[in-house]
Amino acid sequence: MAFNSARRIHVIGHTAKLTKLRRHVRILVDLGRVAGEEASLSRFLDQACVQVARAVEIDHAKILRYRPRTADLFMEAGFGWKQGTVRNAIFSADLRSPPGRTYQTAEPLVIVNNTAADEDGEYVFSDVLKEHGIKSLANVPILIKGAAWGALEVDSSVTRDFSEDTVDFMTAAAALIASAMRQPDVDRSNLEATTALVQAQQREVLLREMQHRVKNNFQLILASLAIQKRRLESPEAHRALEHVANRVNAISLAHDQLAPSQDLRTVDVAGYLRALCASLQTQVEIATIELAADELELSIERAVPLGLILNEAAMNSVKHAFGAKGGRIVVKLESGIGYGEARLTVADNGRGIQNPRPGGSGQKLIQALVRQMGGNVQQESSAAGTTITLIFPVIA
Repeated sequence: MAFNSARRIHVIGHTAKLTKLRRHVRILVDLGRVAGEEASLSRFLDQACVQVARAVEIDHAKILRYRPRTADLFMEAGFGWKQGTVRNAIFSADLRSPPGRTYQTAEPLVIVNNTAADEDGEYVFSDVLKEHGIKSLANVPILIKGAAWGALEVDSSVTRDFSEDTVDFMTAAAALIASAMRQPDVDRSNLEATTALVQAQQREVLLREMQHRVKNNFQLILASLAIQKRRLESPEAHRALEHVANRVNAISLAHDQLAPSQDLRTVDVAGYLRALCASLQTQVEIATIELAADELELSIERAVPLGLILNEAAMNSVKHAFGAKGGRIVVKLESGIGYGEARLTVADNGRGIQNPRPGGSGQKLIQALVRQMGGNVQQESSAAGTTITLIFPVIA
């Protein structure tokens, strides 16, 4: 009797799983049909969110797009959110943000209990999720040519787990979304493009392909760091790996700003510093970061050290300059200083350097980067704050 009961439960469970799988397949077919229709991309993305919510049987779904200029994730489409949230809400793209972790590492993420994860300190959840009472979430990366474009996320207002089948369905849906976005938007009335224009477009596609591959490599590195962090229990090891991840992210942001018109070698430095400061701000709670930057272009080989110097100087201020009340960090980039030179200033209004460590790893890295740029750096510190000033030649 007990055997028959157990067998009946097994059959019922198998039937329910098969029904769920069939529903997933049917909805993927519907989503593929919508992708093939001649409709605007925004309408397709909205429909995709509706279909995903149907499949997962959930009250909130969203598609997030990474924006290189501001280094954040923008809600491009959504279902179930309050009026005014879709195409307005912004989420952090750093590793402590759930969608940011997925974007940076290009790996799916499932969080069953937001409250417990928040208390552990591994993740920081946005005000948008808190406002909607989100308890659990699952997301997958949207990959275009191997690199993350953004993320597809489902959010539940009740605590629930997400099965492997659900994550597999979301991964398939994300692939369909990526495929639809890669379709060329051709103006049929303007097919008389010149040979030179066609060649320029092909060249830009090839350059962007290379940029995607580089981005994919950064995602693999960040994913490896995240795996190593989970394996280690030491707080010191966690801080060291977070510091390394910040540096990798700073380099990745520079590649996001590469200009295709210059063979992907020239970086819009003002845009790069804006994105970097925005990324740093999401990780910093005790200080506000302000930026004023002149327009400037540098080669990728020179822009990356500049960004790393800013990253180190700002994080040093965050760690050592402020008390519980916090403070302010002002970043200023000035071009046309002296004879073909520019100046980067990072100043805080903290308490000054109490116990200077000339041999610290951060100071050593800054000195090495300064030498790489052929510049010189000065540091002034007092009870009114610390200022780091870098003067460097502007060489394309």
